[in-house]
Amino acid sequence: MTDTLRTPTTDAPPDLPAVDPGDPGGPGDPGGPQKLKRSIGVVGGTLLTLSCVTPASTLFVVVPDLFSSLGTATALTIAIGSLLCIAVAFCYSELGTLIPSAGGEYAMVSTLAGRLAGWLVFVLSLLVVMIVPPVIAMGTADYLAPIVHLDPAFAGAAVMLLATLAGLLDLRANAWITGVFLVLEVIAAAVVAVLGFAHSERGAGSLVDLTVAGSDGRPDTVTAMLIISGLAIALFVTQGFSTAVYLSEELENPRRNVARTVLATLAISAVIILVPVIAITMGAPDLAALTGGDISGMVAAWSNSAVGTFVSLCVALAIINAGIVMVIQNSRVLFASARDRAWPSPVNHALARLGRFGSPWVATLLVGIPGALLCFVNLDTLYGVTGVSVTAMYLLVAVAALLARRGHHRDRPAWRMPLWPALPVLLIAVLAYVLSQQEVTYLLWTGGITAVATLYWAFYLRPRRATRWLVSIPEDVRD
Repeated sequence: MTDTLRTPTTDAPPDLPAVDPGDPGGPGDPGGPQKLKRSIGVVGGTLLTLSCVTPASTLFVVVPDLFSSLGTATALTIAIGSLLCIAVAFCYSELGTLIPSAGGEYAMVSTLAGRLAGWLVFVLSLLVVMIVPPVIAMGTADYLAPIVHLDPAFAGAAVMLLATLAGLLDLRANAWITGVFLVLEVIAAAVVAVLGFAHSERGAGSLVDLTVAGSDGRPDTVTAMLIISGLAIALFVTQGFSTAVYLSEELENPRRNVARTVLATLAISAVIILVPVIAITMGAPDLAALTGGDISGMVAAWSNSAVGTFVSLCVALAIINAGIVMVIQNSRVLFASARDRAWPSPVNHALARLGRFGSPWVATLLVGIPGALLCFVNLDTLYGVTGVSVTAMYLLVAVAALLARRGHHRDRPAWRMPLWPALPVLLIAVLAYVLSQQEVTYLLWTGGITAVATLYWAFYLRPRRATRWLVSIPEDVRD
């Protein structure tokens, strides 16, 4: 990997675009443009980003669905997804240091691949950031069951509202809160791994013996097409490493620390998730139990009810932790879209408002409250739309990475990925194929939402190109 910064060049200052009086930073905004505070380093950023990946809650909430469809092929599918994510992480690292904006993917893609492509990435990222938190939050009820029985939808909604309140606090305070919770979820994942390996029922060969329990209880072969289809969810398993890009305006020395945070988070989260998955695959009493995906039940069987309860409570805390970090991340996306004037002036002004603790409080509320409502939507639909959106978003980010070394961007200071342009080209081909193998229903849902967003672009944003959708980079990181 190349971790050297290119020699900075001095660009001529761009012409200032026209602004509406009510826009953030416009004549009607007496406070001037709102800025986020640079208050966290690599450690704090990694803790927040790892908490967004939320390895334990992903292990206990998302992975059981993979076990049900992929059986012993689950570990292999996640391993392949993690390898793909290395190429994705390289793209994020280069683009995130080249365009360090709280807008994340959309700022990077808009700058390098055009404003329409950036707008579509924004819509896809908005789908992901709105859907993922409630998907995770709804798993809380299952892991609070040893203490209290709750309806999953209502429990998930409560977690989302609690996360919203925490998201209104100072980012440094949240880094410490999420750091404590992260330790607990890593302990839970470690306990599962130790117990699984200690009670192994089958050898390492089972990891490539691709079988799943059928509806009649008999072993069925997991086909290559099933694995490819499952890669969309496997990519989602470690998806949270992109949070480092969203936090780039609050990271100290973003030109260097964004890449370090992205790559460190992916490496750590892949280990925390994949090792317990291997242990569960080897330690499950039989194929039917593995396909059933009842990890808590297996933990209790391997140990005792007290250990099972401890693990369940750690997972419940991990889910709350994930909700807090995801709300923080997602509010920054809305904040950045308002600063870049994606909406009518009154909406832009409201979303760009910062509260007492320096957090974008209106954007935080608009992320958390709809997230609570989404807890009452069918879970399979949420999973499917998220998988399609993540895959399509990664594909567009790879396209932007392919264009990242043209013109004046070639000499701007940034972390540069190895094996360019081969890695982005390979990634585009693989992700396009994975996308083609997803269920038509989920493709139609995602495509329909994207089509509506395209109409908004065509009839509102494009005719106002001088005053709308003006993607910006913070002044303190410009050349």
